[in-house]
Amino acid sequence: MKPVLLPPNPVQHFYRGGDRIAALRGIVPETDRQPEEWLGSTVSRFGSDEIGLAVTDGGEFLRDLVTADRAAWVGARSGRDAADLGILVKLLDARQRLPVHVHPDRGFASSHLDCPYGKTEAWYVLETEDDCAVYVGWNESVDRDELDRRRDAQDSEWMLAHMNRVVVRPGMGVLVPAGTVHAIDGGIFVAEVQEPTDFSILLEWSVTTSTREESHLELGFDAVMPAVSTEKLDADALDALVGTSGTTPAGPAFRSLLPDAADPYFRLFDAAGDTVAHAAGFAVVLVREGAGALVSDAGSVDVERGQVYAVPHAFGAWRLTGGAEILVAAPGAGWPGTLRGGDVR
Repeated sequence: MKPVLLPPNPVQHFYRGGDRIAALRGIVPETDRQPEEWLGSTVSRFGSDEIGLAVTDGGEFLRDLVTADRAAWVGARSGRDAADLGILVKLLDARQRLPVHVHPDRGFASSHLDCPYGKTEAWYVLETEDDCAVYVGWNESVDRDELDRRRDAQDSEWMLAHMNRVVVRPGMGVLVPAGTVHAIDGGIFVAEVQEPTDFSILLEWSVTTSTREESHLELGFDAVMPAVSTEKLDADALDALVGTSGTTPAGPAFRSLLPDAADPYFRLFDAAGDTVAHAAGFAVVLVREGAGALVSDAGSVDVERGQVYAVPHAFGAWRLTGGAEILVAAPGAGWPGTLRGGDVR
């Protein structure tokens, strides 16, 4: 088996953006609200059966290919279901500030949403405008009753003022543990890796086309608010969520781009030029620049800027040759055994 080409798969959303995705992937956006592309996805958007699912160059759902030959795609591993890849990868191009929101952890998802995955996620900054920032965690502990009142009043100013603001630059990686309040400024373009779900609790919906009724996973705010941490994220804990290894040029060794705490959930690497070998296993490869080839004992596939490939386990250990630069997203170390253990603390 060889890597499978995945054509562009833009997803419309409740916020504006998408022009930088279109430029990278070589498409013309249909609207100004196509701010996401789901790469190599075998899961769909919350409330939908098909939105977000990756389609191959041959017109088949990647989900169906994985289901039909799971061992070839992920090795001899069981997951949530036959199509489970352990990871969801996105391009996210925000042209407005994303709303303040939170994702539930595995314990909440298991007990309330019949799913073993929560939604810990991470952002790798591809491009950004000057003084753009991400907001991660509370800068002081907040009272839960007051948070409920500020949410109901849609008091954006209060929420942002109580959050840690981190100015970002290209090459930074930011981990957002489940339960942590967060938002992204308009002007930031990221590759996002996350657990394979679409579970979001919106504390702020008024800046989007979403509504209050669409903001609580159809469970009601009384049920979902316990999934929202109200504890302060102090400076040391915040620093541990931010990595800067990608702020220097990529080289022939596959380099981890995220903080170590991300490893049990997902991994993200980059490499450029003629590289050392990457271990066998499912991966999503985005070609950021240049042209080259993915090469293994099973054969080779020519690649060029803007393309995305799903790499099956059966392709074996592989390397990059030529003048390309790539991002490689893979399931967490030890997956799926780490899934059975719940969230890592």
